[in-house]
Amino acid sequence: MSMEVPQIFDRRIVRLHRDRAAPDLDQVQPVLEEAASRLLERLDDVTRVFGTALDIGGRGVVAPLLRARGIDTVAGDLSPRICARDSGPAVCMDGEWLPFAPHSFDLVVACLSLHWVNDLPGLLAQVRRVLVPDGLFLACMPVLPTLAGLRQALMEAEMALHGGVSPRVSPFPGLRDCASLLQRAGFALPVADGDVIHLSYRTPMGLLADLRHAGETNALCQRTRAMTPPALIADAMSRLPRDGDDAIAQDLHIAVMTGWSPAPTQPQPLRPGQFDVSLEDVLRGPQPT
Repeated sequence: MSMEVPQIFDRRIVRLHRDRAAPDLDQVQPVLEEAASRLLERLDDVTRVFGTALDIGGRGVVAPLLRARGIDTVAGDLSPRICARDSGPAVCMDGEWLPFAPHSFDLVVACLSLHWVNDLPGLLAQVRRVLVPDGLFLACMPVLPTLAGLRQALMEAEMALHGGVSPRVSPFPGLRDCASLLQRAGFALPVADGDVIHLSYRTPMGLLADLRHAGETNALCQRTRAMTPPALIADAMSRLPRDGDDAIAQDLHIAVMTGWSPAPTQPQPLRPGQFDVSLEDVLRGPQPT
């Protein structure tokens, strides 16, 4: 019997937020480009040649970079307006359901788009299915403690004003969770590394504006439907931690994830008993003659 996937995020609202953000993506282009650049640098260390790629939710940044590398790339996004901005092949799709045949792509890239997915293990299994054998999955997603200062400030302000709190900031996984997800989905040679993009804002409203321009505002199913009182926003913004220059630091912590679609040609780990030298002998070191 299959278990129903918990619906943490309202995918309709995610789409509406991305549609609304489409005209303003240029405002957050530097952040998106920095994340994409760091992610695609991993391709420089790979000798395999990629001919076809799928870009999941790259917001008009990732697909052009892949095409500049000579890779035929299909861009996919939940937002029709973001798809319309793409100069190449683009498919309007729900990122939780990949409408492609098995073994369609050599490479699948997801840059800052996986954190709004309800069934992430299911999506990763689909990614593995659409990859050819020995195809590469390359992704980055926000992890803790991203937006920890904003989350804490909103909780404290709402508790002071209303005596309770409601979900306002998306939950993020930890770095170890990302590595486990790759293993669970059956990827070979899974790796999840941490990286940090340092962001600083002169005013609290600059932070809120960037979140809105990127389509990253609250889309939790359990969010409050009432309009947020201005007094709550003002109180929360006054509680945001500041650095020595009186700037608001809200670093973007990301997990950079790589995994390969299994193939017989890939290196295989040795089974127990296949080692030529015992661990005991290695730890003991060379013996005097």
